Amino acid sequence: MRARGIAYDTGFIYKGSVSRERFDPGVVRRELAIIRDDLHCNAVQVVGGDPGRLEVAARHAAELGLEVWFSPCPLELAPGEILSLFADCAQRAERLRRAGAEVVFVAGVELTIMNRGFMPGETQQERLAGLLGEPGRRERLTEVSARFNDFLARAAAEVRARFAGRITYASVPFERPDWTLFDIVSVELIRNAAVAGQYRDGVRSLVAGGKPVAITGFGAPAYRGASDRGGHAMEITVYDEDTQTPLRLDGEYTRDEAGQAANLREVLEIFDSEGVDSAFIWLFELCNFPHRPDGDPRDDLDLASPAIVKTLEGGHGDTYPDMTWEPKAAFTEVAECYRS
Repeated sequence: MRARGIAYDTGFIYKGSVSRERFDPGVVRRELAIIRDDLHCNAVQVVGGDPGRLEVAARHAAELGLEVWFSPCPLELAPGEILSLFADCAQRAERLRRAGAEVVFVAGVELTIMNRGFMPGETQQERLAGLLGEPGRRERLTEVSARFNDFLARAAAEVRARFAGRITYASVPFERPDWTLFDIVSVELIRNAAVAGQYRDGVRSLVAGGKPVAITGFGAPAYRGASDRGGHAMEITVYDEDTQTPLRLDGEYTRDEAGQAANLREVLEIFDSEGVDSAFIWLFELCNFPHRPDGDPRDDLDLASPAIVKTLEGGHGDTYPDMTWEPKAAFTEVAECYRS
């Protein structure tokens, strides 16, 4: 693959609440250096909801020589608010590009699910249930796709008016974006047991379209059976209804870091052999899903996190004593895959 990358979380904003409380630019630069030097990444997808944080992280990544995928990720915003966010971020991304960085602008991630105004429903769960239920599913998918492509045309125009580099959109397959609007086809493509047999063929079909293909979301949490559940694997988390802060797990689960690592190794091999241009593992760290090995097993939120490092509460790791996290087995596996 040309671009071997991982997503780096700067903090998601949900109704004014930020998922990553501490954002220290010095720590950000150190982590991005680890991503480059120890994970052997040559690209990073900088994700989050705060334009200032995105620019800080993107600038550090660019200074380290990483290809930057500048990726604002709005949550529960209306279409007009999303366009305003993109306009702001596109100007920031263009400043980096003009300074000499290799920058790709990602005009959102799974927008129809994560935001208001594209399909009925007040929450992600309500929107998906209403869209995918029977009868009338095919008609609803067609309607949503048409409405969403109208928005994407506006979004692409807003971004291109301010940013002169390549642009893309991180889609889920049912959205069926109009890829003529973009320079790169980007898909969130999480493998599960139901599609495992067709997964390689699906990747091959994307590549056959002719444009460069990026897989911008894949991986699994580190509990037994998570890889089989695919995109539903994080649903073992119980959230605060008002803030969507993760509180606990809905039961007891068995840690399986080897299973998480194997999942990443297998799909990366598929991407590499089938001609995928760029891959971005989801993700490096998820700070609001801390590892709590002592006490009630349901409090160990890291088990539900697809991150390749586990966040520690009130302490530092052994592998990197200056960091408040410890690598999982997947960290080593990714480093081996990307080194080769």
